[in-house]
Amino acid sequence: MELIINVFLIVLGLYFGLGLIFGLYFVFIGGTKLDSFLKDSKKIVRLLLFPGVIATWPFLLRKLLNTEQDDS
Repeated sequence: MELIINVFLIVLGLYFGLGLIFGLYFVFIGGTKLDSFLKDSKKIVRLLLFPGVIATWPFLLRKLLNTEQDDS
């Protein structure tokens, strides 16, 4: 049982670690590709979006990649 808990915590840590890295990119650079209003937003708005981006990063990554493919 301890092994299962350790594996779960490692996977959870990797998920949120990757989410943190993606969140920094998305809030400052990538989000403006999806929403043009984010470019003119204040820093506090981006700070408020940051936790949600970390939690939902796989969905936002897919959406961002689809948007970049459509632009090409």
